Amino acid sequence: MTNAVHDIRAQIAGISLENISTIAKQAFAPGSGILPLWFGESDLATAPFIGDAAHAAIRAGHTGYSNQNGIPELRDALCEYHNDLLGTAITPDRITVTNGGMPAIMLAIEMIVEKGDNVVVIDPVWPNIGGIVQIVGGEVRSVRMDDTASGWQLDLGRVAAACDGRTRAIFFASPGNPTGAMIPLSVQRELLEFARARGIWLLADEVYHRLVFGERCGPSILTIAEPEDRVLVINSFSKSWAMTGWRLGWLVHPASVGPTLAMLTQYTSSGTTTFLQHGAIAALRHGEDFVARMNAYCAAGADIVCSAFAAMPRVRMSARPKAAMYVFFEIDGMADSRAACLQILEKTQVGLAPGIFFGKGSERFMRICFARSPTVLADAMERLRPVFG
Repeated sequence: MTNAVHDIRAQIAGISLENISTIAKQAFAPGSGILPLWFGESDLATAPFIGDAAHAAIRAGHTGYSNQNGIPELRDALCEYHNDLLGTAITPDRITVTNGGMPAIMLAIEMIVEKGDNVVVIDPVWPNIGGIVQIVGGEVRSVRMDDTASGWQLDLGRVAAACDGRTRAIFFASPGNPTGAMIPLSVQRELLEFARARGIWLLADEVYHRLVFGERCGPSILTIAEPEDRVLVINSFSKSWAMTGWRLGWLVHPASVGPTLAMLTQYTSSGTTTFLQHGAIAALRHGEDFVARMNAYCAAGADIVCSAFAAMPRVRMSARPKAAMYVFFEIDGMADSRAACLQILEKTQVGLAPGIFFGKGSERFMRICFARSPTVLADAMERLRPVFG
C-alpha cells in the first residue's frame, strides 16, 4: 500500500519539516532543567490589564464572529497607535487584523504571488517566509546582508540584481530576526523607489520595531510610503506586549486590497477571535509603559549576553544588537550549527537555535534569545563559558 504522504503536492512535500521546534522538543518535558533560549519569546507574562479586557469582553458577550478585517474598534485603535507613533495618517480601511504575524505574511503572499513567481528575501531571516512562498508555488531568491564590524548591512545592488520579470515582492524585516539589524530609512526609501519603478510589492516585517533600545520605535516604511503604494507591513502583538500565545497580528495595506484580504480571511480563519481583539485594544491604549518595560528588559539582556560573550575568546559576533531580542553569533571550531546546538544542549542544558535555519550562509551561526530575566541569562552564560571560553 502506498503511503499517503507520497500523494501530497510537490511544493508541500519539499518543505523541510525540521525547525527550531524539532530541536527544542526536549524543553517541553516537565522538569527538564533546560534553559530555553532558542525561541523568540520573553519570560514576561502578558500584563494583567490586557487579560482583564479580554475577560470583560467575554462577559459582555463578545464571543461571536468577527469582521474579516478585524473589529472596527481595534482597527480604529491601530490607526491611532500608528498615527501617534509615526506621524502618519492611516485610516481603518488600511488595516486587517490577523491570527498572528505569520498568518499576516501568509495572507500577503497568497494575495500577490502566483506559481512561478519569485520573492526576493533579505536574509538572515526567520525561515517561515520561505516555506510560505514555496506553499503557493513561488521561488525564494535570497539576498544576504553583509556581516560587518559595524553591524549587518544591505547591498541594494544585489537586491536589484536578484529581481527579474517574475519578481512579485521583496521581503525584509527591520529590525531583523535573528540579527537585530535595522535597515535605515534612507535605504528603505531607495528600496521603495526601486519597487515603484519595477511594479514590485514590498513586504516589511516590523514585528520588532518597538524593541529598539533607548528609542520609542525603529524606522518604518509607513512614514515614506503613499497610501496606495504596493507596500504591505506586517506586525504582531507577540513580542512588544508579551502576547505570543494570543496569536494576534495585523497588516497595514493599501485600502484598495482590503476587500481581497477580507475574502482570503473568510476562506482561512473566518476572522480573528473577537474577545481577544478587545484585549489588543487595551494593549494599544494602555500598554505604553509595558512596551517601555519590555524594551528596557531586552536591552539589559543584550548587555548581559554581549558582555559575557566578549570575554569568551571563541565567540565571534558583529556589533552589539541595538534592537529585537537576539544575538546571532559564531563559535570558532563549530562549523555545523545544528550538531553544535545539540552538543551544547547535552553538555550545558542551554537551548540555542541553529543558524542553519535562517538562510544559506548561516550554517556556522547560532541564535540566542536574551529577552529573559538577568538571573536566567547569568546562569546560561556560566553554563556556556566552559564550552565557549
